[in-house]
Amino acid sequence: MKSRSTIVAAALAITLVVGSNQARSQQRPCRSPDPVDTIKEMSAAIFACWQPPPGTAGMSLTLRFSLRRNGTLIGKPRATYSKLGSDDALSRAFVASIIEALDKALPLPVSDSMGEAIAGRMLAPRFTAALVGSS
Repeated sequence: MKSRSTIVAAALAITLVVGSNQARSQQRPCRSPDPVDTIKEMSAAIFACWQPPPGTAGMSLTLRFSLRRNGTLIGKPRATYSKLGSDDALSRAFVASIIEALDKALPLPVSDSMGEAIAGRMLAPRFTAALVGSS
């Protein structure tokens, strides 16, 4: 039988990358004090704090980072994938909006069990600005 932390670690790579935009649409307010107990809730907590700048539709950036069991960041996030536009100023604004979202969202109010499961594990959420007319 796999431990919860093993299952969570496997789900992190899949859920945060594939489900990042879906999580953003959840109805969790930015900086909600409600404890985060699932990967879906963790994604929603981060994406609730993100507002992509106008004109960045279709831009995408994947960050890789780890959290401590208390929901604080370990080290600096690293970009592992980017699809930015040809306008350098707009691309910088897009990246800055993502860093700002992390600054707002962290530390995450993680439950004890979630803190144990994510501590030191790599997270890789993909931030993609929605195209006009998409949900």
